[in-house]
Amino acid sequence: MNNNLSNIKKGKYFLDKHNCIGLPTETVYGLAANAYSNKAVLKIFKLKNRPKNNPLIVHYHSLEMLKKDCIVNKNFLKLYNKFCPGPLTLILKLKKGSNVSKFVTNKKNTLAIRFPSHPIAINLLKILKYPLAAPSANISSKLSPVTKKHVEEEFGKKIKYVIEGGNSKIGLESTIINLTARPEILRLGSLEISKLSKTLNSKLKFKKKSSLKVPGQNSLHYSPGIPLRMNCKNANSDEAFILVKKRNKNDKNFFYLTTSGNLTEAAKNLYSTLRTVKKKGYKKIAVEKISNKGIGLAINDRLQKASTK
Repeated sequence: MNNNLSNIKKGKYFLDKHNCIGLPTETVYGLAANAYSNKAVLKIFKLKNRPKNNPLIVHYHSLEMLKKDCIVNKNFLKLYNKFCPGPLTLILKLKKGSNVSKFVTNKKNTLAIRFPSHPIAINLLKILKYPLAAPSANISSKLSPVTKKHVEEEFGKKIKYVIEGGNSKIGLESTIINLTARPEILRLGSLEISKLSKTLNSKLKFKKKSSLKVPGQNSLHYSPGIPLRMNCKNANSDEAFILVKKRNKNDKNFFYLTTSGNLTEAAKNLYSTLRTVKKKGYKKIAVEKISNKGIGLAINDRLQKASTK
């Protein structure tokens, strides 16, 4: 991991010129640009081939800067004090007069924000005079990148710079919670629902469909680009078989997210494994049943979206 000032300053150089860069975070790598610049934000949508009505998540370093753009409330402060910086995105009301680009929000009065915990993201944001719009650094609907190499495979020379930050620690996108009304989870992530509910002293529910448009809601998402079956006991001979429990035999089409059943490890390896399967030329994927609890809920959510035809 090259968390040195020269790499971070190089990232700042390109960002200040309204360009996009690849940015490591603890969840996945982001495609980052100045959230206050219409020119820079529009480049994100063009590079990702992302629908303009799909708002972006904006990354902040300090509560002081966030307060210039958003109205904070008691529920926000409870979650901020407990889980930030970290893999949590919170939707707040946008202040009138905010400098956030209208293209970030699709001209709506809400903003999805988060405070990343990756040291490179933190140190870069510290030296910027603006927050960063940073959706995952992939072509829309495809697999999110968890290494610098993945970002380069997605965009090649179309982006100016990718900061090396090692493998993403978590490997799944952030949990999203709407705080503009009664709190609801709009995207599952690595944070346990029970812990979030306890912090708010209110039982949170996952709302798959919402009037608020947020990342990850499209029926097809996180896709490796080939058909995928879930909850399989065995795989067909022409399928890659993705497993979470060690088997006595070890066929060449076996790909382990974890051999111990550790779902945190499985989540971290999910996107890299799906990319590997595709590169090896498999045309179909079968996935062993994964426990639907804890971070397993988020893994199954991603697989379900990836399996949509």
